[in-house]
Amino acid sequence: MNENFESIQLDKELLSDYVQRLGHGVVKQMFDLYIQQVALYINDIESSLLCDNSQLWQEHCHKMKGAAGSVGLKSLHIRLKEMEKTTMGTSGKAQQLAELKIHNKQAIAAFDDWLSGL
Repeated sequence: MNENFESIQLDKELLSDYVQRLGHGVVKQMFDLYIQQVALYINDIESSLLCDNSQLWQEHCHKMKGAAGSVGLKSLHIRLKEMEKTTMGTSGKAQQLAELKIHNKQAIAAFDDWLSGL
């Protein structure tokens, strides 16, 4: 993975501060928790789409946005901020969700690459 891609994906300043203050092991634990929780967040977003509930969509996108931001997933945080406020219909949201799943995998890969490079 190239440096530019990681820079787009990650808030390296925040993450470097975490590593300095908390240590590599704690940052790894934080990210492992994110990986566990994100499966639930994506499920919740998908459920809100299936029952066509815009309020739940917004709430679940908001939760995942906060989680992504707290572990330094900068571009994913931005995407979720846009999704949270969307006024698109079901098909537009379905497309956003499909893209979110891909983006999340890319962000996780960027984080793993960054962390293993420390």
